[in-house]
Amino acid sequence: MSTSRVRKEINEALLAFVDRQRPGLLAISPDLSPLVTALDELLSGGKRLRPLFCYWGWRGAGGGADPGIATAAASLELLQASALIHDDVMDSSDTRRGRPSVHRRFEAMHRENDWPGAAGRFGEGTAILLGDLCLAWSGEMFESSGLDADRLGAARTVYELMRTEVMCGQYLDMLEGTRGPGSVETALRVVEYKSAKYTIERPLHLGAALAGATPEVPVALSGYGLPLGIAFQLRDDVLGVFGDPAETGKPAGDDLREGKRTVLVALTAERADRVQAAALERRLGDPRLDRAGVDALRQIIEETGGLAACEAMIERYTAEAAAALESAPIAPDARAALADLAVAATARLS
Repeated sequence: MSTSRVRKEINEALLAFVDRQRPGLLAISPDLSPLVTALDELLSGGKRLRPLFCYWGWRGAGGGADPGIATAAASLELLQASALIHDDVMDSSDTRRGRPSVHRRFEAMHRENDWPGAAGRFGEGTAILLGDLCLAWSGEMFESSGLDADRLGAARTVYELMRTEVMCGQYLDMLEGTRGPGSVETALRVVEYKSAKYTIERPLHLGAALAGATPEVPVALSGYGLPLGIAFQLRDDVLGVFGDPAETGKPAGDDLREGKRTVLVALTAERADRVQAAALERRLGDPRLDRAGVDALRQIIEETGGLAACEAMIERYTAEAAAALESAPIAPDARAALADLAVAATARLS
């Protein structure tokens, strides 16, 4: 099947699962309706990269035409929804995919109803609970996919490892932002565990395990998936500073306001002179940073060569992934699809 057809099946499986859950929640209380509506809107966006990599890991390892794989792969979107909702709370992000983030949405609902108490606390608490619900549902959707029980059992170890790694990566990300200036090495460690493994390598491994892959297949998929995952996150970091809000779904320069200690920032800090370094530290993480402040930081990132260095890293990691894919012992249709996904994951959108 084409990737567009696979994406359609993943969307259908995801929406069908949420629709099956809806009556159970509303039977508990009609007051839960805003939770489901917020989740519906969040799930309506996204590129479905993780499920797609899972599917093509399955096909690459010899998996056939089983409708259960679309359901198992789509469960990763619920895991991603959980991560995004919680990430926005931790980063105090106002928007996600062009809409108010979940905690801001429920904060606004509190204010509109003129309820007593702190609106912000209600919004954050509700978002944490919805994120937890998505995490629980991701496991339920995976386990109820209808795939062979032995294969699900073999793949469960990968699923559990992936969830552990992304949570550890999220903590390391928070730690980097709290401790202040870090190195390219420590920023890359965050990238590996918060994004690269979780977005590409482990979904590939999950699909391969579900198909009963021989040991050499996941090893080869790591040679492709890990460097591509790093390149994907480095591209995301660049777009977080220089991207078009219409494409990224977040205000221009939001990563700078949030003080994200990305590889791009670390590369800039390494190359900055004393004046540039002082300006970078003074402005980075300022939630009141205006357009002029964003432009000033962009100028520093470009003038120091931080942006060029990051683009060079993206090219190097992407080339490494492409070379590994060429020699990977996987089905030809999966190799072609994964080559296309590599382009989609690292494309410049601005």
